[in-house]
Amino acid sequence: MKKVNALILTGFGLNCDNETAHVFELAGANAQKVHINALISGKVKLEDFHILALGGGFSWGDDHGGGVIQALKMKNHFGDDLLSFIDQGKLIIGICNGFQALVNLGLLPGLDREYTSRSVSVTFNDCGNFRDQWVHLAANKNSPCVFTKDIDTADYPVRHGEGKFIASRQVVAALLANNQIVFQYADNKGQVADGAFPLNPNGSLADIAGICDPTGKIFGLMPHPEAYNHFTNHPDWTRETQRLKREGKTLDQEMTIGVKLFKNGVDYIKESFF
Repeated sequence: MKKVNALILTGFGLNCDNETAHVFELAGANAQKVHINALISGKVKLEDFHILALGGGFSWGDDHGGGVIQALKMKNHFGDDLLSFIDQGKLIIGICNGFQALVNLGLLPGLDREYTSRSVSVTFNDCGNFRDQWVHLAANKNSPCVFTKDIDTADYPVRHGEGKFIASRQVVAALLANNQIVFQYADNKGQVADGAFPLNPNGSLADIAGICDPTGKIFGLMPHPEAYNHFTNHPDWTRETQRLKREGKTLDQEMTIGVKLFKNGVDYIKESFF
């Protein structure tokens, strides 16, 4: 049986590659961690993969802003390969620092399928400090995003100092109209945060936590779904276990909503390419 090949980018300052590779394996993919220099040198070919994952961390120390240097490296050394990858209908996911790199590259939001111009930014949190917390997310059921199929709400952790999504009114309006806003920060009932801190941990416009391109095949988000790969990752799992026990129920210990997000991507490739 053919395997879905997922490339998890590693490199200078990236530190979520192990978690990301692990969750792709749980989702049924063959995950390979690849240093960015291997792509630059041609030792590894992007065309040999079905999914490209840009994970979290602090690439090049975020010295020139989150994801800036990584985006320049990618654009200057294998930018044409990225565009070819997209033309083939393959998938790209960017998480936290990876999301920052995707917007710096111009791959997101990709309005009108134009993937070379930057039109949005992810900048410093309004609170003025680094946020390390779990957040509630409301998913847009009308979004074309491949990764969020059948996901209504999700809890994932955030850990960033530059997570505020900003754009012009016109761009935000276009994202709303095109259903390209995939995740919004919300409360525990799935109601959008409306800017309230700390539900919205960074001050993102329209409570935006993640967006996709018009095809739904390029997806970026600030929260870390790969960090919810086992039920015990969730900070409320012990409390929830006791609550359900009193009701004569047991906690669902099967696939987490984190793994499901990646499995959606893997299943899409299986259905589309095999």
